[in-house]
Amino acid sequence: MSENLKTIRELADELGVSKTAINKKVSDSERKQWFSKNGNRFLVNENGQKAIRKMFSSGIDNHKSKTENFENANLKHSDINYLNDIIKYQNAQIEDLKETKSQHFKQLNQMQNLLDQQQRLALQDKQLLEEYKAEIKDLKALTMAPHDDGEKEVTSDKQPEPENSTSESQPKPKKWWRFGK
Repeated sequence: MSENLKTIRELADELGVSKTAINKKVSDSERKQWFSKNGNRFLVNENGQKAIRKMFSSGIDNHKSKTENFENANLKHSDINYLNDIIKYQNAQIEDLKETKSQHFKQLNQMQNLLDQQQRLALQDKQLLEEYKAEIKDLKALTMAPHDDGEKEVTSDKQPEPENSTSESQPKPKKWWRFGK
């Protein structure tokens, strides 16, 4: 659709009003739909021009000719087009929001699954730790238990002390290094 764009000044001159009057009549949402900026000038598209003309012509003339009725029919058609454009834009926004919502829902489900896994692993670690503690306690009880002869069993960490008997029964270890000879 090729648009016949006009500046706000040109439209104001055509209607015989000021630029300020046009800016006061146009709402922010309408401004987003109808106006585009080119450099430091705002340009108004055809739908906006028709709607602005309608805003200013409603209070001026109570008697309308056939030509004016035709223009009003075109304005009504442009209003319908404008509303259809708004509906299409809002539908696109709704679809984007639905997609975003579904993505967030998937991420939330993944996070919940990860949290469940983490909690299960932590519980398993705690159970294993308790089992290991119980096993260590049992092993300590076994290593400290007295034997028939009244001695305590030696743990695997300590070496048994050699009996003090005659030095002849046990030969002296030979030194393999010789420094001063």
